[in-house]
Amino acid sequence: MGPMRTIVYADGGCDPNPGPGGWAAVIQAPTGTIELYGGELATTNNRMELTAAIRALEHFPEGAAIEMRCDSQYVVKSVTEWMRGWKARGWRTATGPVKNIDLMQRLDALAAARDVRWTWVRGHAGEA
Repeated sequence: MGPMRTIVYADGGCDPNPGPGGWAAVIQAPTGTIELYGGELATTNNRMELTAAIRALEHFPEGAAIEMRCDSQYVVKSVTEWMRGWKARGWRTATGPVKNIDLMQRLDALAAARDVRWTWVRGHAGEA
């Protein structure tokens, strides 16, 4: 059996997209629930989703075991499927530069220093 993982739910969005947006992360810590949140006046859904995951990971020390639950396939697939190829191509996709590269590189650095299991959850389905 692996390490006990702290469960984290991360979400973000904006309305309209692009427009004003917000992000939140709920950390189910052994000592109780921790809520992190914030927003920006001019952003996109994807930037807020990425920011939620980044801010959650920043809360943990290096080496921490985390289960990151996101309803954004963009975030989960970026880390689990696409990022390795982007890095091999100098942070480029098949068609050009990676979008949101500033946040993607920060997310990559934070995740690499922690033991993160990425899980996609259906949005607004009562799982969080």
